[in-house]
Amino acid sequence: MASVRLVFFLYLLAVFCSAASARQPAPGGMPPAVIRPTAQDVVTNLSTRNAALNTFEAHVDIRLHTGIPFLNPTFEGMTYFKQPDRHEVVFTKSPSYAKNFDHLFSDISDPAVWDKRFFYSLDGEQKHNGHDDLVLQLVERVRGSLDHEDVLVDPHRWVIDEIVYYYYSGGKITDDKVYGDEAGFAVLKEEHALIAMPPFPHARVDARYTRYRINVAIDDAVFTEKETKRIGVDPK
Repeated sequence: MASVRLVFFLYLLAVFCSAASARQPAPGGMPPAVIRPTAQDVVTNLSTRNAALNTFEAHVDIRLHTGIPFLNPTFEGMTYFKQPDRHEVVFTKSPSYAKNFDHLFSDISDPAVWDKRFFYSLDGEQKHNGHDDLVLQLVERVRGSLDHEDVLVDPHRWVIDEIVYYYYSGGKITDDKVYGDEAGFAVLKEEHALIAMPPFPHARVDARYTRYRINVAIDDAVFTEKETKRIGVDPK
């Protein structure tokens, strides 16, 4: 009987200790509740990440790898940005057959004006380089050849890690981004794009951005009226 009472006592003691332990706050207090951001929260955080970055210019060096002999051109030039969403690339070195290639690199939309071009929604999470990114799906308001874009956003640094473009034709472009710090701003240092657009061969594009000048005066003439109007921004 004594042994039964001892076992029963130990059982009650264990239950009591477990309950008491459960009532104790974790070191440093109770952990905050995890609040899942909305799609608008993500866009707002991306927009405010570099809110004081009014302008920049940088040197860009681009290498295109097609796997086809004699068709692996190199490009050099300057890239320009001005709030809210004015981008332009002016190539100083490019092959003659790539006359309109600059349009590809000036077609960059800033999160601050995404609501003008896209409907957007959250589409879960995805691993990217060892951490979890939020996936924001963008669908053009005026539909073209693009089915949708998946934008991978780092919720700790609030930068875009990757954009994947899905085309109705079955084509796909994956654009990975690498950032660095310039005067306290997160700016692009490298981009690596994989292009799969049937029936053309797969290609890779590597771009490197250097020699940044932050918040400098940039002549409005640098930005073409065609590009700014097309993305819904007044070119004034």
